[in-house]
Amino acid sequence: MKISKKIYRNKSKIFLLASTLAFLSCQDYLDVDTDKDNSTNAPLNLLLTSIEVNVDNTTDFLNYTGDILQVYTHQMVVREEQDQYGTKVNNINVLNEWNNTYLTLTNIETLIKQGTESGDMVYVGLAQLQKAYLMSVAVDLFGDVPYTEAGQLASGGIISPKFDNQAEIYAAIMDLIETGKANVASDAGIQKPAADDLFYGGDTEKWIKFANTFKLKLYNQTRLSPNFDQAGFDALIAENNFFDSNDDDFQFNHQNTLSPSDERNKFFLESYNSTQFTTYMSPWFYEILKGMNPNIHTGNEDPRIPYYFFNQLEDGQLPPDLGDPATGNPKADYWDSSTGFFTIRFGSIGPYRDFSTENSYTYPGIFPAGGRYDDNQGGNVNDMMNNDPDAPAPPTGIAPHRILTYAEFLYIQAELIHVGKLTGNEGAKLQAAMEASFAKVDEVVDNNQAPQTIPNLVGSAAVTTFIGNVMAEFNAASADKKLEIMMTQKWVATFGDPFDQYNDYRRTGYPILANPNSTSPEYQLDNGDGFPLEDSQTVLNNPFPLSFYWPQSELEVNANAPIQKVGLGDYRIFWDIN
Repeated sequence: MKISKKIYRNKSKIFLLASTLAFLSCQDYLDVDTDKDNSTNAPLNLLLTSIEVNVDNTTDFLNYTGDILQVYTHQMVVREEQDQYGTKVNNINVLNEWNNTYLTLTNIETLIKQGTESGDMVYVGLAQLQKAYLMSVAVDLFGDVPYTEAGQLASGGIISPKFDNQAEIYAAIMDLIETGKANVASDAGIQKPAADDLFYGGDTEKWIKFANTFKLKLYNQTRLSPNFDQAGFDALIAENNFFDSNDDDFQFNHQNTLSPSDERNKFFLESYNSTQFTTYMSPWFYEILKGMNPNIHTGNEDPRIPYYFFNQLEDGQLPPDLGDPATGNPKADYWDSSTGFFTIRFGSIGPYRDFSTENSYTYPGIFPAGGRYDDNQGGNVNDMMNNDPDAPAPPTGIAPHRILTYAEFLYIQAELIHVGKLTGNEGAKLQAAMEASFAKVDEVVDNNQAPQTIPNLVGSAAVTTFIGNVMAEFNAASADKKLEIMMTQKWVATFGDPFDQYNDYRRTGYPILANPNSTSPEYQLDNGDGFPLEDSQTVLNNPFPLSFYWPQSELEVNANAPIQKVGLGDYRIFWDIN
């Protein structure tokens, strides 16, 4: 883990807080004629922008739990403690996620209070909807968390907020969404969000669509629990005001601005802009996309592969860091000579896992990270990023953090039809979801300003063939297999944003994830080069984590905190009843 970078970023936040306090102190000194009985409030627009930046950080890469969830959902691999599900009780990313949640909640409560006092209820509604989102994430990660007493240090003097029951928090969240919707729709107040709203630019109709789509997602998560509210679900469906297209996606749009702060995609910064490569592409994910897995999508290669992965190696190129030209031994933990895909395996104890092979590893591509599209030409990423004249032009890092999308909404609908909660054609909905997923890749590419000519996916023969093959597989499948295909395609479509993938796997058991303890062959790749993969070189010593540890530092200072979880294989979120 890049501890130095984590500490640096936290120091920056501490410096910002100290600078803010110093500035406010200076204001107090200079405003000697100000009536001290009337405090000066932070402007609503600045509060909203700050809140939305931190909501974007929730579960994202770099300092937060997205860095862990990427491994739990088997789309990336690392050498760090989350390999083999080994995340420890004092993990810095978990602590930063917790701190971000509750610092942001404090700002949200401030915005709600000030907006209510001034009558600017649209601002209040946006704050309430983001509070609902933020607290749902906290429950989904941790279970019982502070809610009713959280953020009340200033207003109520509560320094040790109690941990509320997770199911009760969800019920409160559902009510809060309705309250937030009403406030957004009221159009009340002199001040209205506009450019300070980084998600929708003050478009209240889109916010209400998000609120409904988000609430449907929560209903889908709780559909198997005794807490499922059928009447509330029916009322939401009757309202019928959800996402209509990819244009409604709830996402944070990153740019390639570098100063005064780096605004590029955080997954991009974690990989392309790092001095130490720590995030590796999952060979399990790769093999499913390649059609190598014998149990799903067999022989059906996904056209998104060059948009998802960038290979530094050209087809057939021996890895330069360790590869032995005399023997042809690539000395790789995982290498597909036919494409140049090079990585390490989950749970690997192989002899080549821990070598530095910076010039060989495959990087995230243009879609998840704003990286480079793979045009089969290879190229050294360090040379690119250093603007070497002989290297390809560097990628831009422009790609959104996708939080809840239209495609995900369609996958949710397909699942609800499949389990009998909605009426309709589940196959047609699945096909529409896949089509929206491919269109989303094109949208990201079109907005990327890439220094490459990149073909569109929608309308191509490859996409038509791929979707047709998936639908043929789906139509011939059993009920359980149909659910697996739905969840696998949703998993593929949400590559780079693993939070909902983690929820989906805990709820449904799909997609099937890599398991070094499986009795069947773990990996299907055979280069025919005389150096085959050995599944015996992968191990798994920990159960799949069903939640996250509470930060130990919180338990030590909060007198009302529970005893730390003994392990993560037993503590379930209330909706996880599989």
